[in-house]
Amino acid sequence: RKTVEVVEQIPLKHLFVETDCPYLTPVPYRGKRNESAYVRHVAEKVAEIKGISLEEVAFQTTENAKNFFGIK
Repeated sequence: RKTVEVVEQIPLKHLFVETDCPYLTPVPYRGKRNESAYVRHVAEKVAEIKGISLEEVAFQTTENAKNFFGIK
């Protein structure tokens, strides 16, 4: 629940999306070893929590990563 509360409170422009491999596997793979291929499930959950589209989450978090790492 605390993770959901954090996502609710932090503006999307300040978020990254990652899987925390090899632990904290997202649903529907809970209980299995986590892998980076599951990052879409994390983005889908962020979209659900914020009430926005997956595309908006994907776009903004990609822009956030580009800005953070200085990629143009």
